[in-house]
Amino acid sequence: MTSIFIGLAVGLVLGLTGAGGSIFAVPLLMAVLGWSFTQAATASLLAVAVAASVGTAMAWRHSYVRYRAASLMAFVGLLLSPIGIQVANALPESTLKIVYSLLLAVVSVRMYLMAVKSSEDTMIVRSAVSGEGYPSIGKVGRINPATGRLIWTRPVAMTVSCIGAVTGFLSGLLGVGGGFVIVPAIRAILPLSMHSAVATSLMAIALTSTGTFIFALMQGRNVPFLVAFPFLIGTVFGMVLGRMLAPHISGPTLQKAFALLAMGVSIAMATQAML
Repeated sequence: MTSIFIGLAVGLVLGLTGAGGSIFAVPLLMAVLGWSFTQAATASLLAVAVAASVGTAMAWRHSYVRYRAASLMAFVGLLLSPIGIQVANALPESTLKIVYSLLLAVVSVRMYLMAVKSSEDTMIVRSAVSGEGYPSIGKVGRINPATGRLIWTRPVAMTVSCIGAVTGFLSGLLGVGGGFVIVPAIRAILPLSMHSAVATSLMAIALTSTGTFIFALMQGRNVPFLVAFPFLIGTVFGMVLGRMLAPHISGPTLQKAFALLAMGVSIAMATQAML
């Protein structure tokens, strides 16, 4: 039963805060259930894959998903994720915890700055994308005004591939979805709206996390499935609940609160790793 409540908490954060919400999964699984880092990371991948798939289905109905970009990201990411898994298997758990804590710190700072500088974007979360929104200031590539799709060029393909490579490696190394990489990268480089960036990241995460989870099992990772599946179910229900609550409570204040929470978890995780 404990794993269900952990899943509910992770899913709720994912639904309310958007990209980066699932990054709490690994610390919670280790702290509450006493799992090793690799066990928690592998179970996190499964939950992220299912939750992102649900979010993709929700966004697909509104035609915000740039499926070609998402597919390319996932393809390149899945070439790199087995390398990330091998590196994680070779590193001491204390090192993985420190790396993860640093990642948490980066995500928390990004979330806080986003709440301060782009408060309107905090209303657009993974599980509740509504309206097309305004394009970003990204200068790589152009949008076809008739279709709203990316016009594909070599620089666009290279940019999307690089984003996918980083995401795939981090998924294998740390068991994270990578939305905290994909969304800001798309917004900074490509001329897509926040809505499209969020929806496209969901599809890329769903594909990459699913493949990485399978690769992890093939490389001998052991996951207690009797505990992992309740966690998975809780995550999905939490995300649906977050989607229902998001239009009412999402915003800069909530984003700042979760950013501070992420920083606190980061500090606690790094401290534990160094003891």
